[in-house]
Amino acid sequence: MDVNVLHQRWSRVLKRDEGFVEPDDAELVRLAQQGDRDAAERLVEITSELVYASLFRLCGGDADLAADLTQDTYQRAWQSLHGFRGESKVGTWLYRIAYTTFLNHVRRPRIVESLDEERASAISDPGPGTDGRAFANIEGEKLRLAVLALPEKLQYLVTAHYWGEVPIADIAHEEGITTVAVRKRLAKALRMIQDVIEEST
Repeated sequence: MDVNVLHQRWSRVLKRDEGFVEPDDAELVRLAQQGDRDAAERLVEITSELVYASLFRLCGGDADLAADLTQDTYQRAWQSLHGFRGESKVGTWLYRIAYTTFLNHVRRPRIVESLDEERASAISDPGPGTDGRAFANIEGEKLRLAVLALPEKLQYLVTAHYWGEVPIADIAHEEGITTVAVRKRLAKALRMIQDVIEEST
């Protein structure tokens, strides 16, 4: 299958929403770093839906776990807020924290059982939106498991770009690679996802 066709297909399937925009995030961060509580609350307002939605997908639809990890994400973010220098967008920075929080959680031995395939298969996919329906149409849990089976570097790229809405340019900057390299790695990851799903059907 042509890589561009594959990318378009998985882009439609993996993406949750279009057009997530962070209004004036640099100024909000600056104010929050100075102790402005209203600015900190506004940052949460404009980012929490996407952070939660990304974690919800990573957690296989476990709303309580996603909510707990969202809270943990913001606790970690506030603890390191003074170290944020604006080298990436706030959404990119928060997604990295959310993703790391998720990985730390599932690596705890007592948590592995709660995310097993049998339990996860009983969890419904989120959302009434068009993308949610597309996700459900190809058996969302199968897709989630295929994504989580990727090598960690590819897993991060896929979840950051498609579920975390992190632009390719931001991922490239954060990873210290070119946008071309990011696109090549995404294409490789999508082929691997495709293969895993085809093997399981």
